[in-house]
Amino acid sequence: MSLTRYATRRLVFLVGTLFGASVITFALVNVLPGDVAVMILGTSGSQEQVEVLRQQLGLNQPVYVRYIDWIVGVLQGDLGRSLRFGDPVATLIAQRFPASAFLAFTALTIAVIVAIPMGILAAVEQNTWKDFLTSVAAFTGISLPNFFWGMLLILLIARYASLLPPSGYVSPTEDLGEAFAHVLLPAGALGFSLMAHITRMTRSSLIEELRSGYIDLARMKGLSNRRIVLRHALRNAFLPVLTVIGFQLGFLFGGIIIIEQLFAYPGLGRLAFNALLNRDAPLIQGSVLTIAVVFMTSNLVVDLLYAVIDPRVVAGGEG
Repeated sequence: MSLTRYATRRLVFLVGTLFGASVITFALVNVLPGDVAVMILGTSGSQEQVEVLRQQLGLNQPVYVRYIDWIVGVLQGDLGRSLRFGDPVATLIAQRFPASAFLAFTALTIAVIVAIPMGILAAVEQNTWKDFLTSVAAFTGISLPNFFWGMLLILLIARYASLLPPSGYVSPTEDLGEAFAHVLLPAGALGFSLMAHITRMTRSSLIEELRSGYIDLARMKGLSNRRIVLRHALRNAFLPVLTVIGFQLGFLFGGIIIIEQLFAYPGLGRLAFNALLNRDAPLIQGSVLTIAVVFMTSNLVVDLLYAVIDPRVVAGGEG
């Protein structure tokens, strides 16, 4: 199977998955309790006003008709109009998405820079005190939720040490230094559990490679342990780590909702949270669909990188 054919199959799978996600999202949003028209008008609205507003919003139509209207609009680039803000959903998402993307990629960068050296150290120093401390740190990061690390960082770094601001956002295009100062705490909280996953995967994958026959052959040839680990073992061990990084990048966008709310960070997650509180169906649907697109796209990119690095992935699909 050629790489082009493999990529085409993965792209078709992505489109089908996104269609399923759109159906589930629309269905769940439309079975939430409460009447949107009543929430907009409040208790002062009469029954006649409520019915008129329901008709204007299309809420009196069957669910499947509303879904068809919505998905046709999505395919045309129209995600609808926010019931609370009155602005196009696509515009609101476009305004908030860069902040969330900056947060997610900063968290991922911090996690990768810290986790991979920790995983290498734990694998090389297997069953020593260094391996033990690294494993404890990894299990701690996995066991405790992101919001716990967020509150801890706010207390220690922002309140007591007064080193970084506890909330807010500055665009990197305006002031790069201030942008990093505002994003480091939420990125650290968001990336801690990701750091733990990458560390564990790097450790286990590298240990397996270090037990391979070609590693023994390299040692017999007199290659240094540093070269064996970094030039040979780590390259083969990195494929599973790459998969974890790709999957976790998608999950980062799912985890930003709580973190952005905790740090008053004006991103897509906070927008989705406020939309849920206000029963803003078009905004909820658009936000969730955007997160799903990011998640599936990151998985597609990882699959393609995996196929490029290891051609056996493509060859295994023949037949």
